[in-house]
Amino acid sequence: MLIETLQETPVCPDSALGPYRREDYEQLPDEPRCELIYGRFYVTPSPTLRHQSVAAFLLERLVRFARQAGGLALAAPLDTHLAHHTAVQPDLLYISPERMGVARRWVEGAPDLAVEVLSPSTTRKDRGEKLRAYAEFGVREYWIVDPAAGQIEFLLNRGGRFEVAVAFDGRYRSEALPGLALDLVDFWAEVDARSPR
Repeated sequence: MLIETLQETPVCPDSALGPYRREDYEQLPDEPRCELIYGRFYVTPSPTLRHQSVAAFLLERLVRFARQAGGLALAAPLDTHLAHHTAVQPDLLYISPERMGVARRWVEGAPDLAVEVLSPSTTRKDRGEKLRAYAEFGVREYWIVDPAAGQIEFLLNRGGRFEVAVAFDGRYRSEALPGLALDLVDFWAEVDARSPR
């Protein structure tokens, strides 16, 4: 099958659906890693060591929360089917006990939380098409992590649109997922101490 893949996210993506659907996505080889977003294939490049370190340290915290709350925290690559034309692989995701029905062979529906760790080649997609898809298809909370700047944007879904949530006194407490909190000072200190720049 000859397919068109996007190596780089367009500055102004087409608002119409692309030609590809889940059946096409399922016929792709494992490499290179691709995502299907609004009917278009995007190649996902290999992440850097710092990207993976940040994701691993966040995963540790999400796994601890999942154990306490009874949910499930997972890391990429894992297909997350949001719609027939959109299958993504968030860097991290969390599924609450109430929504565990989406956890099947793959994730079949919106997780409660999606986390994307930015890299130069994915920033536009993570802040554009993926943000739109996560909002539209019901992801309750979306974290955009910028390892270079040492920042995390916390976004809450309110009626299909994301609004910024604010951390107070260096600590973020999730409104969508009660009990989920992140001490930002401690987190970035651990990242800096345990991973290369």
